[in-house]
This record gives sequence, C-alpha cells and structure tokens, in this order.
Amino acid sequence: MATKKITFDPEAGVAYSCDLIMNVGADFTANFEVVNTANTGYNFGTTNSVGIATTTGWTGSSQMTKSAAIGSTAFPNATFTVGFTSATSGKFKISLGSTDTRSLKDGRYVYDVLVGSGATVYRIIDGNILVRGGVSSAP
Repeated sequence: MATKKITFDPEAGVAYSCDLIMNVGADFTANFEVVNTANTGYNFGTTNSVGIATTTGWTGSSQMTKSAAIGSTAFPNATFTVGFTSATSGKFKISLGSTDTRSLKDGRYVYDVLVGSGATVYRIIDGNILVRGGVSSAP
C-alpha cells in the first residue's frame, strides 16, 4: 500500500480522516507519513544523550470495529499493531496479520489511531475500512 501523507496539528484537536481497504485473509499494512503545518516530518521521537533518535515516551494504538449503529456485537473487532518506522520523521504503520484478517466479516468498519506521550494522547487518524471478502480460496 502506498504511504498516506497526513498533516497533524495538535492545536486543532481534530483527527485526519483516511479511508482504507482490507482483504479478508490477507496481511494488511497501512503506512503513514505525518507532517506538521510547516510540511516537515512530525517528530514523534526524542534524541538521547549520545544523539541517537528514539521513540522513548511515544506510543501508538489502533482498533477497528463495526459501527455501533450496525450491530457491532455480531462482528469481530481487531486491534492493529502500531509501529514507528522512523519516529523522528513522522513515519509509522498499522498492521494486521492474515490470521487476524481471516476472522473478519466483509463490510464497512470504523477505525482510529491514537498516539501519545506521557499523559497527552492525540486521536491522530480516523476513518472507514472496507473489508472485502474473497471469491476464491488459496490452493
């Protein structure tokens, strides 16, 4: 999947909306590049005493579920793995393995991504995920 470039302004207090597509039974990864309002990479990292960039203090979490209005209790939910691929350049990804996507039913889901440092947590991204079921099965 191509990298989605988003602008993050913590002062705005509004998540960036980004819709995704996922296939049942396949590995899923969505890459994001976060920039600030000056269009430079958002720094989710810190630099330690010897000048090496780390993600110390920053964490991420992300989940998807059916919309409550659609009867979400009848559908499985999923928790993504969130990984900073270049924290000081604002790059991270969310992913689910094929075992996790295999248990999903096709349809429209909602998701969000939270990032935080200490007691401060930002809802940075939200949107819809279209989960598509397959027609054929693997040999």
